[in-house]
Amino acid sequence: MRTRTILAATAAAAAAALVASPALAAPTDTTTVTFDVLAGTLDIDAPATANLGSGAPGTTITGQLGTVTVSDTRATGADASWTASVTSTDFTTGTATATETVAATAVDYWSGPATATTGTGTFTPGQVNSAAAVPLDNTTPATAFTHTGGTGINSASWNPTLEVNVPSANQSGTYTGTVTHSVA
Repeated sequence: MRTRTILAATAAAAAAALVASPALAAPTDTTTVTFDVLAGTLDIDAPATANLGSGAPGTTITGQLGTVTVSDTRATGADASWTASVTSTDFTTGTATATETVAATAVDYWSGPATATTGTGTFTPGQVNSAAAVPLDNTTPATAFTHTGGTGINSASWNPTLEVNVPSANQSGTYTGTVTHSVA
């Protein structure tokens, strides 16, 4: 009987020790972490509309389009160069007869200097002033702005000017066309 009592007492003491002992902590633990790095983009943003004002046939109507901005978030470790270009449709009113059309080539474009830039590299306007203005075209793009060299994220903004050489035979009306900026 004494052996049974000793065994019962030993078992009870061992059970109490297990319950009363603090839990052992792991000395290290790991967490697997994931995240996505997305490819950056090369984008251009131009005003949705612009009103250049008014003028008589045979005159030049001059006005600015509003700020055009190229944003390059590709963050390339190598050359982060890009070229922004511009084309235009013809400008028409009424039924778009010959006297109701101003050809795109009768509209001169000049980008002017940058109004803002970020990043490294060289930012160059396509046409720094009105003396360097170029005619727009329906198919052949004109250079609006360029960025050469540099690495990483960059951007440039400019406020281009249009000079519309209205033919003297043109009829009165509100002329509408589309100027398209692109970047590559």
